[in-house]
Amino acid sequence: MLDATIASLVEDGYNGTTTTVVAQRAGVSRGAQLHHYGTKEKLVAAAVAHLAEQRAAVVRDQIALLGDATDTLRRTLDLLADFLSGPLYAATIELWVAARSDVALREMLIPVEAQLAKELREICREYVTSDPLLQQMTLDLLLGRGVTMLLTNWSASHRAQALDAWAEMLATRNAPPTR
Repeated sequence: MLDATIASLVEDGYNGTTTTVVAQRAGVSRGAQLHHYGTKEKLVAAAVAHLAEQRAAVVRDQIALLGDATDTLRRTLDLLADFLSGPLYAATIELWVAARSDVALREMLIPVEAQLAKELREICREYVTSDPLLQQMTLDLLLGRGVTMLLTNWSASHRAQALDAWAEMLATRNAPPTR
């Protein structure tokens, strides 16, 4: 059901994602869907939490494969940038906007987003910089970059140049990550 929910969010948007649609996509009865997740908000929050955990684990695994490469910082930025862009990120943005006026959705998403933010800050602390301010600035940069990519056709070379410049700035601040 969680994968069906994510697929629906990506393809149909938040408004088009209904518990009925998800049950049909998942091949379960409406009663089974309601038994496990009584409301659309609970279902969406559980699906987003599940996906965030999976994707963060993949990022960590990919970073671990980098070992002690000299460009670990820059490659970590690429992995985080990929995490915070694309169709799944677009669905997340849509959920954030919906949660602004949907109190039930907001209450379900706040702990999910807080846990994800904690995980991303930890990745930044371990692989990008030990400076908490620069960790947050890195995430803010990547979050904003993800939104920009939804609305513009910024070229791959410009996106790479921006991350190159950020990696260079981080390196000159001499705040090595703490592993």
